[in-house]
Amino acid sequence: MTEPDGRKRRGRSEPPAGRRPAVRDAGDAARRAAGALTELIGRPLEGVSAVRPGEDDGWIVDVDVLELARVPDTTSLLATYRVELNRAGELVQYRRVARYWRGAQSR
Repeated sequence: MTEPDGRKRRGRSEPPAGRRPAVRDAGDAARRAAGALTELIGRPLEGVSAVRPGEDDGWIVDVDVLELARVPDTTSLLATYRVELNRAGELVQYRRVARYWRGAQSR
């Protein structure tokens, strides 16, 4: 639909130009956090180990990455990063919270 001045009207479901919609669910938060973190630190993603709601309708996601590949693979060094997203799914902050050997019994 168009406005009288010729501009196209946006529906409620369309975000403003250049902005992403809010995070839909925990899976969406995990994908966004993992993508943003791997883009920043340039390390291969191993997986997401935790997702929970954060403050102000944001999300806190623990992302596991490969920090140092070794042979055999059980001696590779992994790390868990805690990533905080705001309600729009944008990265607010991250920090490494653990480092461990892949073959370790527990963290």
